[in-house]
Amino acid sequence: MGIIVNLDVVMAKRKISSTELSQKLGITPANLSILKNNKAKAIRFSTLEKLCEILECQPGDILEYK
Repeated sequence: MGIIVNLDVVMAKRKISSTELSQKLGITPANLSILKNNKAKAIRFSTLEKLCEILECQPGDILEYK
């Protein structure tokens, strides 16, 4: 299967909306949607780092290998 993005699960646990997260990340809601729906082919480490900072989590909470 490959890499699975569990961003929606982490967002639900932290009770943060897509709109709020995209604003805090500085990316468009469309790009966040691509990431959330496993359509992204890559993610920048700077974006992953900022996600972890905002959501107060570890990269392994967001990304999973199956």
